[in-house]
Amino acid sequence: MKTTCIIVEDIQIAADFLKKFCEKSGLVDVKGHFLNVADALQFLDHCKPDLIFLDVEMPGANGFQLLDSLTYSPKIILTTSKTEYAFDAFQYNVNDYLKKPFTYKRFLESVQKVQGQSTSVAAPPLPAADIDFLFIKSDDKLVRLKKDDILFMESMRDYVKFVTPGKTYITYSTLKSMEEKLGGPSFVKVHRSYIININKIDDIRGNTIYVQGNAIPVGKGHKEELAARLNIL
Repeated sequence: MKTTCIIVEDIQIAADFLKKFCEKSGLVDVKGHFLNVADALQFLDHCKPDLIFLDVEMPGANGFQLLDSLTYSPKIILTTSKTEYAFDAFQYNVNDYLKKPFTYKRFLESVQKVQGQSTSVAAPPLPAADIDFLFIKSDDKLVRLKKDDILFMESMRDYVKFVTPGKTYITYSTLKSMEEKLGGPSFVKVHRSYIININKIDDIRGNTIYVQGNAIPVGKGHKEELAARLNIL
């Protein structure tokens, strides 16, 4: 089955170049091309492609602002001519980074990498809502964590950082997998790279949540769900 995708790119010739690579590969079905973030988000309100090829610098909102506004977690391949966005790409947990101009071979490697990630199916999770702990592999051992001890989780590309009051643990996993395994009403995804324990929130100021001294950003696309989960008077 082909991977569905959209292209968000303000330069038409660059988008055409990418479309030809998609067609040539036979691996990717392009569902649309958008010249700006606003039009792309309007499309994403009713269609959820598997993959987004995303430029960074565009008129109006930039590519990272689109990521902040997403309400689901597609695969993301950044396509940009500038290497200075590499750190931001890492922070946003994008799946790959294509520096323009890129070859067909590099494009193919990137798509196959994404498809390999999406077809790596984890074992079916146990019913999570009734279990008050989980085991994670950290430092070559299985660590038992009580869910109530978890302050928040942060995505680190192919790893997830668990922050507790006394210690931080890093395990090889994805935030999406942790979201599925945790279950229950206490945990909510507030940003592409963060899941928090809402019972541990100290306060919220603007678009930032504070959890025991840790500042956690709230993505635009996650505000509504967060508001629905909080007991706001």
